[in-house]
Amino acid sequence: MSGVWVFKNGVVRLTENTSSGYGQTVRKALVHKPSGEAVCSHEALERKLTELGWERYYDDPELIQYHKRSTVHLISLPKDFTHIKSMHMYDIVVKNRDVFEVVDVAVHAAKNKADGDKAEASDADQADN
Repeated sequence: MSGVWVFKNGVVRLTENTSSGYGQTVRKALVHKPSGEAVCSHEALERKLTELGWERYYDDPELIQYHKRSTVHLISLPKDFTHIKSMHMYDIVVKNRDVFEVVDVAVHAAKNKADGDKAEASDADQADN
């Protein structure tokens, strides 16, 4: 996680560095490690979190919140999935170690393509035999 610390109105905040240095925006994705699947919606995230024992809270209409009974942890997310930032993703990762990870979208896409190419090559080799 990179960025710049900004002091404003008596509050220090880490502002995300969304530039890769070449004028391109670095987009992040939340990935479910066991399946390798990128989480792209609240519905998909809720399914994964429910499997891990998280319960949805409906108290705040502006947020989507999850709580795990056995802990004091609370995950709060914006209602619009497109407004989820890397800080929200890292919050999920920290509270669910070894289950989720945050990756650069371009890197994840390239890795998936390379894995798909390897699988196709393996299938072709087996078909030749």
